[in-house]
Amino acid sequence: MKIMLKIGNIELKSRLIVGTGKYATFDLMAKALEASGAQMVTVAVRRVNLDRTKESLLDFVDPKKYILLPNTAGCYNKEDAVRVARLGRAAGLSNLVKLEVIGDEKTLLPDTTALLEATKELVKEGFIVMPYSNDDPIMAKKLEDAGAACVMPLAAPIGSGQGILNRLNIGFILEKVKIPVIVDAGVGTASDAAIAMELGADGVLMNTAIAAAKDPVKMAEAMKLAVNAGRLAYEAGRMAKKAHANASSPKEGLVTAAIE
Repeated sequence: MKIMLKIGNIELKSRLIVGTGKYATFDLMAKALEASGAQMVTVAVRRVNLDRTKESLLDFVDPKKYILLPNTAGCYNKEDAVRVARLGRAAGLSNLVKLEVIGDEKTLLPDTTALLEATKELVKEGFIVMPYSNDDPIMAKKLEDAGAACVMPLAAPIGSGQGILNRLNIGFILEKVKIPVIVDAGVGTASDAAIAMELGADGVLMNTAIAAAKDPVKMAEAMKLAVNAGRLAYEAGRMAKKAHANASSPKEGLVTAAIE
């Protein structure tokens, strides 16, 4: 297996991480996960029936095939986020955690101060912490120094589908940290995922862009192809932009044919 992405001690063959929420049915979710080619999938701890007495999305996610990434979605303070992370680990999901500490109900933007403190606490407890943050390179560096396994800056507000709103800041983050940068939140379609990868991001995490598509399975496949294409383009190195036209066939060396 060719390793595409390493987060902590986790090795992934895909640079695409996908969520499990908002699907019309669990069966549709399972088909979209398969089409995405993703190896890691997020699970909202607070929204999952952990005692398994009733049908749960966990019944449709094969732990032998997918690495579960519990997240602390819906937490608005450090204490709740840390508690939910511990609950997910105690339930046997994983010692991974996508750490979310939301600071505002309308925008769902993160409370980065609380996020940083929660990261420090969970790292000390042995978690592999993947914090969802804003697109601030200074905070990204602080999270790296706190022991985060990666940083996950938003591309746009959660679920907005607006795409990559601030390419400049994503670039600054990539320059600032040595840990993987996973663009999270705001991706709406395949071209957005490709742009994120062309900027040099190590991966992309998404949920709504796939789950809310008219055909989630086709969109999941499109996202897989876009992430791969974007990464390949980044590695290839794009041509330099120029202010004026530059003919594909230069005049030098052309043979002028005589017209009889």
